[in-house]
Amino acid sequence: MMFKQKIGILSLGCPRNLVDAESLAGRLRDKGYGIVDIAKSDTAILNTCCFIESAKKESIDAILELVDLKKQGKIKRIVLTGCLAQRYRESLQKEIPEIDAFLGPPSLNHGAGRFPLTKKHFAYLKICESCVHNCSYCIIPKIKGKFSSLGLDSVLQKVSLFNREKISELNIIGQDITGYGLDLYGKKILAKALKKILGKAKNIHWVRLLYLYPGKEVEGILKIIRDEPKVCKYIDLPIQHINGRILKLMQRKTSKSDILRLIDKIRKVIPEAAIRTSVIVGFPSEKDAEFEELLTFLRQAQFDRLGAFIYSREEGTKAFDFKGQLPEKTKQERFDRVMLMQQQVSSALNRKFLGKTIEVLIDERQGKQYLGRSQYDAPEVDGQVYVNSKRALKPGDFAQVQITDTLEYDLVGTAVEKEGRHDEYCQ
Repeated sequence: MMFKQKIGILSLGCPRNLVDAESLAGRLRDKGYGIVDIAKSDTAILNTCCFIESAKKESIDAILELVDLKKQGKIKRIVLTGCLAQRYRESLQKEIPEIDAFLGPPSLNHGAGRFPLTKKHFAYLKICESCVHNCSYCIIPKIKGKFSSLGLDSVLQKVSLFNREKISELNIIGQDITGYGLDLYGKKILAKALKKILGKAKNIHWVRLLYLYPGKEVEGILKIIRDEPKVCKYIDLPIQHINGRILKLMQRKTSKSDILRLIDKIRKVIPEAAIRTSVIVGFPSEKDAEFEELLTFLRQAQFDRLGAFIYSREEGTKAFDFKGQLPEKTKQERFDRVMLMQQQVSSALNRKFLGKTIEVLIDERQGKQYLGRSQYDAPEVDGQVYVNSKRALKPGDFAQVQITDTLEYDLVGTAVEKEGRHDEYCQ
């Protein structure tokens, strides 16, 4: 087939960025461009991220690698899009003249077509952009602008397309999906939207919700998560900290008592649910005692999944000018202590799976084994299940797997011949 031009697309950062890249690739494909590996492309499009310092560095490193490819004559043009390109366009143009063009911010209401950049059996559906909150450490509202929701009709159209594709897993995403609908309908309607999404997702086996801001909206969907077999019993609930003073400095619209009450309610309504959270260590003026309070809470709360981030001082945020910025060494030490503690928690929780039979989504084959995930593991960020199977499996298949061994973050098991859905989860 003859193409107008061969285009390679690399997307960095979060799944929300990936959705934008898939939509862009789909539009280009529909216009007659060939979507190929970057090393084989005429034009390389890099979808950048700049959420925290490490993300900026990754984006800059990727740009410089493309510059090298251009100098070697392996690609002809470099095009940037995404957060870093939006935020630092002028300085990038000045410092890296090899960049040929910049694309503006994507529209939330992407076209119907997409070019999958993930494994084809799962997909992400972004239902909103930006955030209704203004946390003092976060640059997202400055980059993304006002919170905006994709109209419910458009959301359901996209679900219908995924349903026709018969994908195995649909991940509903946004910076904060609990705010969905506020800008369009004057109120938050995630519960209503979720019910309608499930009505359209007849051929989709798993529906997963990613990023739920701790609050009443979460309580409003717990019974849906509990009662709907398609909805993964997985609660993604970033708390960021537990100390009251730090939460106020972060401008989080929640308190320690609110968080404790919500976690307690989740575990009462859905005892088998896996709760994932994220925390920030080394926030400006965080005292030793306040960090110890966080560490003790995490040890007691026994979160099934945990992401920890070292505070990144971002220009344009309120926290940038806060007094008491901590040394990098202190922040790193606190991060290491949190991760070591969570490693022990995760290892203990995983041992409770030993001998259980759980449903596993197969993602890929690796040597003589298969790699998959339980409903308690989101793609890219959580653990895996190493599956041994006498019968051939393929990506997108579901298998009943008896767990025969446990690792710190992962599980090992053997596929068994068993009909129907049979998930067992031990707290």
